[in-house]
Amino acid sequence: MEAWLQHMIHLMLEALALPQVGLGAVFVVALISATLLPLGSEPVVLLLVHQQPELFWPAILVAAVGNTLGGAISWWMGWGAERAYEAAVHHTPRDQRVLGWLRRFGAKTCLLSWLPIVGDPLCALAGWLRLPFWPCVFYMAIGKFGRYVVMTSVGLYLLR
Repeated sequence: MEAWLQHMIHLMLEALALPQVGLGAVFVVALISATLLPLGSEPVVLLLVHQQPELFWPAILVAAVGNTLGGAISWWMGWGAERAYEAAVHHTPRDQRVLGWLRRFGAKTCLLSWLPIVGDPLCALAGWLRLPFWPCVFYMAIGKFGRYVVMTSVGLYLLR
C-alpha cells in the first residue's frame, strides 16, 4: 500500500510540473478529497502555485470548484443513504444533537465544509437531512474558496 501511495504522489508531482495538466490534476484531487475518501488537496494546490506563481488565482478557483463539486456529490450520497435507510428502517434519529443542530441552522452549516475531518461528512449529512441542495452548494463554495485562499497564501508565505 505504501509503495502504491508513493507511486501516486510521484505521478501527481510529475503531472503538476506540466502546465497543461497541473490545473486538471488540482481539480481531480480537490474533487476526490471532498468526498468521504481521505485525501488532502491543499498540498497539491500549494505545490502547483509554488512551481508556477502566476497560477495562484486559477489554481484557487479550480480547487474550489472541484472541492465544491465533491461536496455536492457527498450531499447526493447522503440523500441516497437517507432514502435507503428510511426504506429499510422507517424511522429517523431525531433525538441526536448533531442532526438537530444541522436542522436548526440549515444550509448555512455547509459553510463549515472546509473543516478537516468533519467537513466532508457534514456535506453528506446535509443531503441526509434533505437540506436545500443549491443553498448548500453555495455555502460549501464560500467555505472551500476561503480555505484555499488562506491555506495556499500561508503555505506560500512559509515556503519563502
